[in-house]
Amino acid sequence: MDILHILQEASIGSLKTVLTIAKFLIPLMFAIEILKALNILDRLSDFLQPVSKLLGLSKEASFPLLVGLILGLSYGAGVIIKSSKEGNLSKKDLYLLMIFLVTCHSVIEDTLLFVAIGASGWLLLGIRIPLAIILTALVAWRMNKKQEKLGGTL
Repeated sequence: MDILHILQEASIGSLKTVLTIAKFLIPLMFAIEILKALNILDRLSDFLQPVSKLLGLSKEASFPLLVGLILGLSYGAGVIIKSSKEGNLSKKDLYLLMIFLVTCHSVIEDTLLFVAIGASGWLLLGIRIPLAIILTALVAWRMNKKQEKLGGTL
């Protein structure tokens, strides 16, 4: 009987989590479509191009990077999956986005949570953001060297 109770609680908890994510993700997808229609995403991508270029990412990867950086992996993943299915992101973009976002995601929410329990927000940001930039830029550089050596695309 205990195992059934555990399975029931796990199922209900999982369903609640999925519904919570959907509450944010569905409106976010609508907002993205509106921003695309108004060409705001193009302007935002142009603005973020220097950062994307530093990280070895294409212009199209700028917006998913921003969403993941600000809103976190769950929401960023939704945007990344959608962009990937639309054919806007290369395999290289996907790989580099994941490296960056695994290292540094949800900087606002995570930082506020840790500050609430006594951590230094500046120290957290001062370590996470530079580490993500350096790690992603190094992997992009390595991928470019490998691509040059092979004479093809990744």
